[in-house]
Amino acid sequence: MSEPTITPLAPREGWHVIHLFYQIDHTQWSLFSDEEKRQAKTHLTELVQEIRATPDTHLLIFSVATPKADLGCILLTPDLHVANAYEKQLTLSLGAEILSPVYSFLSLTESSEYTPTREQYLAETLIGENGLSAGTPEVEAALKEFEVRMAHYRKFRLYPVLPDWPVICFYPMSKRRSGNDNWYALDFATRRHLMAGHARIGRTYAGRILQLITGATGLDEYEWGVTLLAKDPSDVKAIVYEMRFDEVSARYADFGDFYIGMQLPLDILFRRLCL
Repeated sequence: MSEPTITPLAPREGWHVIHLFYQIDHTQWSLFSDEEKRQAKTHLTELVQEIRATPDTHLLIFSVATPKADLGCILLTPDLHVANAYEKQLTLSLGAEILSPVYSFLSLTESSEYTPTREQYLAETLIGENGLSAGTPEVEAALKEFEVRMAHYRKFRLYPVLPDWPVICFYPMSKRRSGNDNWYALDFATRRHLMAGHARIGRTYAGRILQLITGATGLDEYEWGVTLLAKDPSDVKAIVYEMRFDEVSARYADFGDFYIGMQLPLDILFRRLCL
């Protein structure tokens, strides 16, 4: 019997994102016969393929580097019903008692409210910082390049396609609301100025770090999820360390636990997880 049609729960823009982290119960796994183990791994493989074949849906799956968890997944999809259904299936994919969730984080992809407008980029960067004159061919070319870059940036923030870079770092964070260090008591212009400096540091890691910020206010305990992808774990360490000295982090940020993982082909992942 087919399920009744359910109205999709899709945001006005962007996608839902669920970060999932599991421990494996190897005691229960050891009770499986060789055939049951083979069938369980085949089931998870087929589920991963099904999820990745779903329109506008992406799944990253990885081994977690520390005992905080064994297996990690990042699921991105427009419809919260689809995200919810796949999350339940992933949890049961190897058997009813094999994967135990140890941490999860629900968020939405979002564009940044601090992204400069065309007018701000002209006044603050091209004229204010670079000393150029409005209306010149040089400025007009720079504005066109800016518009193309911002369109690409906004599309990535809302509808990301994450690469298969081997290193994944995830951590949740919130802006502090404590005494004189209350981010939400600052006016917008001050917050935008502080975030611009924060963003400048991030841009120096282009090509080494791919960063996805997703919003979770009202959806989870922390306000944002930060996902960093890299080819070298030292670049993750470097960017997080450097940003700690920026006022946005040093004064106004509270962080949750950090999870480090490695994307692997499924056959290698199963061996890594001792399955």
